[in-house]
Amino acid sequence: MVASKIISVLAAAGLAAAAPAGTSLQKRANIDNTVLQFALTLEHLENVFYKQALKNYTLSDFQAAGYSADYYNNLKYIAYDEQVHVQALSAALTAAGQKPVQACTYSFPSTDVKSFITLSSVLENVGTSAYLGAAPLITNKQYLTVAGSILAVEALHTSMQREAIGEIPMANPFETPLDPTSVYTLAAAFIKSCPSSNAPLGFTAFPGLTYDGKSCTCEEPVCSNKGKSSSCRPPSSGASVKFTAAKKIPAGSYVTFVNGLTVTSVKGTISNKKDITATIPTGLGGQTYVFVTKSDVETTFDDSQVLFGPSILEVNPAAPAIDNSVL
Repeated sequence: MVASKIISVLAAAGLAAAAPAGTSLQKRANIDNTVLQFALTLEHLENVFYKQALKNYTLSDFQAAGYSADYYNNLKYIAYDEQVHVQALSAALTAAGQKPVQACTYSFPSTDVKSFITLSSVLENVGTSAYLGAAPLITNKQYLTVAGSILAVEALHTSMQREAIGEIPMANPFETPLDPTSVYTLAAAFIKSCPSSNAPLGFTAFPGLTYDGKSCTCEEPVCSNKGKSSSCRPPSSGASVKFTAAKKIPAGSYVTFVNGLTVTSVKGTISNKKDITATIPTGLGGQTYVFVTKSDVETTFDDSQVLFGPSILEVNPAAPAIDNSVL
């Protein structure tokens, strides 16, 4: 019932956007429709991702992996949310006279419950960043309100899944906005093919960048005991991290970290032509998007300077500093 009401609101907004008007309004409608098609592309991916997981893994599988029946039930709510998001965005585009893009064929690398949950936490965070990054492009106020509402739900999903894999749910005081091309680059990694009837989104993926994942710290007392394994904690600010690009990295390139509302570029050290190493800047925490850029794009991210990326890096945040004088 609630879902159908939301879909109706979006459909009404779509009719308003499709109404005959001057050139400027037509441009506005085109921009909004492009953003909605892009959002729908992401929601299709998430919708299929969760439905496949619920088919592949039973409650018993989750319990065997250490997760409760309550967690499994909450996962069904996430799957339902993504389904409703698909319905709502499709209704809005149809009402605006547009043909909604259809679901593609996907390939997800998760092979068990834990790898599924880990990938889920990453995808939900990317989805949250995508809505936040696209928000300034939306001009229809009704669209913007509903997009903001979806963003908040995606953030709830992110927190639940981060906690499920032992990461701090709220690792940064600010969420990270991400531009559409970067989001598309990340999503494209899971897309095998799409229906020929789908309208092109107009984005070209950036060349790939891969984090080597070898910067984790070994926690004591396990590390001092030979023959025992240790869980791998994410690197913190000040740690050295290495990335591998899809092709030769130009001399003088920077490693740019996008986290929260912070954009920080660090001069990278290149080795083996395609590897680049840099030190994680201070103040970062949580899921971080890393790029190799042509120049220092400190404070303001400029995607025209991107050479490779994004790669996703989880950064262990510093302990919270509570200041009792701030009242």
